[in-house]
Amino acid sequence: MKKTLLILAFILNLFTITAQKEPYVIYNAKGKKVSYKKMLKTLEKKDMVLFGELHNNPIAHWLQYELTADFHDKRRLILGAEMIEADNQKELNDYLTGKIDYKALDSTARLWNNHKTDYAPLVDFAKDNNLVFVATNVPRRYASLVYKGGGFNALDTISDSEKAWIAPLPIAYDAELPGYKKMLEMMGAHATPSLVMAQALKDATMAHFILQNYKEGTLFLHFNGAYHSNDYEGILWYLQLQRPQLNYGTISTVMQENVQRLQEENHHIADFIICVDQNMTATY
Repeated sequence: MKKTLLILAFILNLFTITAQKEPYVIYNAKGKKVSYKKMLKTLEKKDMVLFGELHNNPIAHWLQYELTADFHDKRRLILGAEMIEADNQKELNDYLTGKIDYKALDSTARLWNNHKTDYAPLVDFAKDNNLVFVATNVPRRYASLVYKGGGFNALDTISDSEKAWIAPLPIAYDAELPGYKKMLEMMGAHATPSLVMAQALKDATMAHFILQNYKEGTLFLHFNGAYHSNDYEGILWYLQLQRPQLNYGTISTVMQENVQRLQEENHHIADFIICVDQNMTATY
């Protein structure tokens, strides 16, 4: 009787666990469910990890912080992000070293509207642990110049001092990359080759500043929109073009109605895919 009751209790407990709704599930590239611990164990061995987020997704932001803290326990860590532009590196450094406070950083740097809720915790982690945090993105005025000026040739008009904030010219570019071709298709009538070149400038510049600040023996963890590293393209294409010998890892974030099975189109977009319930509350 006692054994029967124990078995019944186990079955009821199992039913309760499986009946719970999960806000997210982590998958590997093949679409197999994996644990956070497995993802951490795999990625902690890499030289660089690109964490592709959905900018308003709270699960992605939470896991970014958790992964940062766990990596820091195991590796020498460097952080970097798309969300701060390269010409704001001085202001960011001043904040990290305590020369200015958050209010001054917010007034002098072009922070994203959701910085305080979504990215400030990562910056503050770097500040509290004396970590380098790299502002990797191209200043938006140069991406706009490429878009409105008809392509990369528009960058020839900027001064040598301004060129310090972009990837070295000429910018390598492959218009046949599936991600760039898909971008043209998605934008429809509004798409132009120069729009995709502006995207490539962002990817190339982020890769440039990642490599410029990378130190042998460290793990560089970079935060960016998933579209900048999905399908092993974007930033990663530029990284591998220059440093193919480094060991790279990628994460992407997707949203689905059912998180219990990764949709086919989301297979192989990254080494690990965080699949979040599409009803998840957005941060903005």
